[in-house]
Amino acid sequence: MKLVLLVFLFICFDILAIGVCKSNSSRPDTVNIGAILAFNSTIGRVAKVAIDAALNDVNSDPNVLRGTRLVVHQQDSYCNGFIAIVEALQFMETDIVAIIGPQSSVVAHVITHVANELKVPLLSFSATDPTLSSLQYPFFVRTTQSDAFQMAAVAELVDYFQWRQVIVIFIDDDYGRNGVAALSDKLAEKRSKISYKAALPSEPDRSDISDLLVRVALMESRVIVLHANPDSGLKVLKEAHYLGMTITGYAWIATDWLSSLLDSHSPLDSEIMDAMQGVISLRQHTAGTKRKKSLLSKWSKFKMDDNAINFGLNSYGLYAYDSVWMVAHALDAFFDDGGAIEFYNDSRLQVADGGTLNLEALSVFGKGNLLLRKIQSTVFDGVTGPFELDSDGNLIHPAYDIINIVGTGSRSIGYWSNYSGLSTETPEILYLKPPNLSSINQKLYDVIWPGQTTTKPRGWVFPNNGQELRIGVPNRFSYPEFVSEEKGSDTMKGYCIDVFTAAVNLLPYPIVYRFIPFGNGLVNPNYTELVEKVSSNEFDAAVGDIAINTDRTRIADFTQPFIESGLVILTTVKEHDSSAWAFLQPFTLEMWCVTGLFFLFVGAVIWILEHRINDEFRGPPRKQLVTIFWFSFSTLFFAHKEPTVSTLGRFVLIIWLFVVLIVQSSYTASLTSILTVRQLTSPITGIDSLINSNDPIGYQVGSFAGKYLVEELRISSSRLKVLHNPDEYAAALKLGPDNGGVAAVLDERPYVELFLSTKCSFAMVGAEFTRGGWGFAFPRDSPLAVDMSTAILRLSENGDLQRIHDKWLMRSSCSSENTEIESNRLQLRSFWGLFAICGVTCFLSLLIYLIMIIRQFLLHFSQQAPETPEGSSRSGGSKSGRILQSFLSFADDKQPDSRTKSKSGRCLSATRNSIDIRSETSTPRK
Repeated sequence: MKLVLLVFLFICFDILAIGVCKSNSSRPDTVNIGAILAFNSTIGRVAKVAIDAALNDVNSDPNVLRGTRLVVHQQDSYCNGFIAIVEALQFMETDIVAIIGPQSSVVAHVITHVANELKVPLLSFSATDPTLSSLQYPFFVRTTQSDAFQMAAVAELVDYFQWRQVIVIFIDDDYGRNGVAALSDKLAEKRSKISYKAALPSEPDRSDISDLLVRVALMESRVIVLHANPDSGLKVLKEAHYLGMTITGYAWIATDWLSSLLDSHSPLDSEIMDAMQGVISLRQHTAGTKRKKSLLSKWSKFKMDDNAINFGLNSYGLYAYDSVWMVAHALDAFFDDGGAIEFYNDSRLQVADGGTLNLEALSVFGKGNLLLRKIQSTVFDGVTGPFELDSDGNLIHPAYDIINIVGTGSRSIGYWSNYSGLSTETPEILYLKPPNLSSINQKLYDVIWPGQTTTKPRGWVFPNNGQELRIGVPNRFSYPEFVSEEKGSDTMKGYCIDVFTAAVNLLPYPIVYRFIPFGNGLVNPNYTELVEKVSSNEFDAAVGDIAINTDRTRIADFTQPFIESGLVILTTVKEHDSSAWAFLQPFTLEMWCVTGLFFLFVGAVIWILEHRINDEFRGPPRKQLVTIFWFSFSTLFFAHKEPTVSTLGRFVLIIWLFVVLIVQSSYTASLTSILTVRQLTSPITGIDSLINSNDPIGYQVGSFAGKYLVEELRISSSRLKVLHNPDEYAAALKLGPDNGGVAAVLDERPYVELFLSTKCSFAMVGAEFTRGGWGFAFPRDSPLAVDMSTAILRLSENGDLQRIHDKWLMRSSCSSENTEIESNRLQLRSFWGLFAICGVTCFLSLLIYLIMIIRQFLLHFSQQAPETPEGSSRSGGSKSGRILQSFLSFADDKQPDSRTKSKSGRCLSATRNSIDIRSETSTPRK
C-alpha cells in the first residue's frame, strides 16, 4: 500500500513539474511587436508618444503578461507607402508577433496580403477605409472606427439640414475613393446624392487645388464634403477662402481629419482659422473615462520624455494607446492557453527566391491564428471606453462628436451614434435608453455657418456658367387660353404662363430662362413626350397645362399643383319634364319608410305616456288605435287636437315637432326645386354606365385620358375617338353615337369648365372619377421644384392665383345654368342625427315612465294585500300570473289628474264641515 502511494505521489510531482516547465517555457522574458508610423504627420507624432505611454503602463502593471516584458519596435515610414511596405517586410524577418499599424489605408491594402500569408496580426488605429474588411483580410484588425460609420454620420447631417445634393472633394487613393463610395451609399438611403466628385492627387499643389475649386464653384450645389488628410485638407480650405468660397451660402463638412488637426495643434494661426470659420467637422467620440483623464493629465510628461514638440492628444492617439493594451491582453490570454512563440520558413518563398531579395528570411508565425482569435475576443476598459470588437470586426458603439469651427476654436453642437442618430445628449446616456432613430428625435444645437450667420444655407444655386434655363412649353392648338404662342412672335402667353412668371417673381433669387415651344401649333402635342424631354435633359423644365400622373412622376419631379384637374364626363343633356309622381322625388324610398315608421312610433309612445291620465287617449281599443294614427300624422301639419298632460309626453312631443319641422322644411324646399328649377337629364349617369355601354367615347388629342381609358378602365380602343378642339367636341356630341358621333367626351375639368362657359346644351354628369392637378415638371431631385412649389402656395394664399384664373378662364354667358347633373333627392344620412335624438328621447321617456308605474303599482299592491280575503289567495292560477294580470290592469286603469284630485278633496272636506254644523244646530237643548 505504501509503495502504491509513493508511486502516485511521484507521478503527481512529475506532472506538476512538467506543467511548470511548460508554463515557464510558454511565457518568454520579452515579446516583440512592431509599429509603423509617420513620425512627422499629425496622427503619427501623437501615436508615437501614445504607444510609448501605453508600453510603459503595460510593463509596469503586474496583472498583465505576468513576468513577460513587451517591446515595441517603431519604424518611421516618412509618409511614404513604399518605405512602409519595406519596413513591414523587415519586421517579418524578426520575431515580431503583431504590428501596430499601418497608419495609412493605402499601405494597409498591401501589407495585409503579407500579414495573411505570414500569420502576423495587424492592429491599425488609423486605417479607416471601410473596404478593409475582416473577410478579405482576416489578419487586419481595425482598432478605430470605420469610415462606413463616419459617412453614415455625414449623410445624417445632410438629411437633417434637408439638402439633397452634395459635392465631395477627396484624395484619389484607396482611403478617399472608398470613403466616397460609402458616402454615396449612405446618401442614397436618405434619398440624396453626390452631384460631383472632385478628386485630388495624393500630394496636390496649389494649382491643382485652385483648378478643382473653380470647377466646384460653377456647380449647382453649395454643400461641400471635404474628405482628405490634414495637410491636403488644410490647403483646400485656405485656397477656398482665398477664392471666396467660405462665405454666406456655402456649407462645408469636413471629416475627422480636421478635428484631429485642431486637437493636436490648437491654437492654430489666425489666418488658418479664418479659412475654416463655420465649417462642421466630426470627431471620433471617446467616453470620458478615468483612464482617459489620467492619460491627459500625464500627457505633458510623456511629450517631454519623448523630446517631442508641443502638440495635443487626439482621438487617434487614444486608439493607438488602447491598441497596445489590446495586444497585451491578447498575449496574456495566448500564453495562458499554452501558446508559444515559434516561427517557421515558408517553402514557397524559397522556391520564389531567385534574386538578391532575402525572401527566405521571412518566417511564418506558427501560432498566429491563435493570437488572432485572442485579439478578436479581447474585452477590456480602455481610455476610449469599453474596447471590444463585434462579429464584423468593428469596435462596438461607433459614435462621433459633431463640432462647429467658430472663432479661435470649436464648439460641440451634438453627437451621432448608430444607436440613436443625431442628438444633443452624449451616446453614453442614450445607451441607457431604448434606441430611437425617428426623424422627430434628431436634433442638434444651432450652427454658425460660413459668413458668421445662423441662417441655414439653402445648399444650392443656379450654375454660374452663363446658361439660361431651357423651358419647354406645349404649343397648343385648342384651348389657347391655357397656353399658346402669339402669332408672329416667339412669345408664349396664357393662364399657365402667367402662373409660372408670378411664381418666379416670388423666388428669393433671380433666374434666367427661355421658353421653347414644343409642338407645331396645328395639333396638341403629346405631353408625356414633353416630360420625357425634361428627364433626358433636353429641357431644364416644362411649363404648361401638364397633368400630374403616375407615369410622369416616375421620370420627373413636379411642383405643387396650381389647379385641380381630374377626369370628368361631358355629354349632351335635355330638360326633364315633371311627372305625376314628382311629389315623391324629394325623399328616397329609405327616407319615406323611416319617416313613416317614426310617425307611428312617436304616436304609440305618446299614447303610452298619456293613457292613464288623459281622457283623450282612453276608450275602446278601436278608438284608441284611430287616436294613435290620427295624432301621429296630424303632427306633420301641427294640427293635433289632443292635448298632452304628462310632463314626459310633452317633452317627447317637443322633440318630435322639431324633427317634423326640419323634415317638412327640407321636403318643401326640395319639391319646389324639382318643380320650378330647370332639370337636365342624360342617359349617362356616370363612368360606370359609360363603361357598361358600347357607345363611342371621345377624348382630347395629346391627353393622357386615352391611355387611362384603355389601361385602367379596360375600355376597348376601338370605342375611342380622338377630338382636336371644342368645336369637334360639340359636333361629335350632337351627332350622337348612332350617327357617327360620340356618347360622351372624357377630359380634364379645366377644359370642360371652359367649354361649358360658352356651350349651354351640354353638361358634366356624374362625379369626378380621378383626382389630380396640373404642375410644372423639373428634372429629378431638382431643388427648383421645391422652391417653385413654395411660391405657388404663396400665390394661392395671397389670392393672386385666383386672380390669374379669373383673368383667363372666367366666362359668364351660360356657366350659371350649366351645373353638374347630380341627384337632388334627400338621403336618410342627412337626417339620421335628428331621428337618433328623437329615438333616444322616446326610449328614455318610456324607461322613466315604466319605473314610475312599477313604483306606484308596488305601493298599491302593498296597501291592497291585507284586505284580500284569505280564500281568494288560494284560487285562480299562479301567483306570478296574478301579479302580471294585476299590473296590466293597474296600468290600464285611469289615474285622475293631481289637480282634479286635490280639488275633489277640498270639496268633500267642505261638505263634511257643513253637515257637522247643521247637526249641532238641530240638537235640542237640555
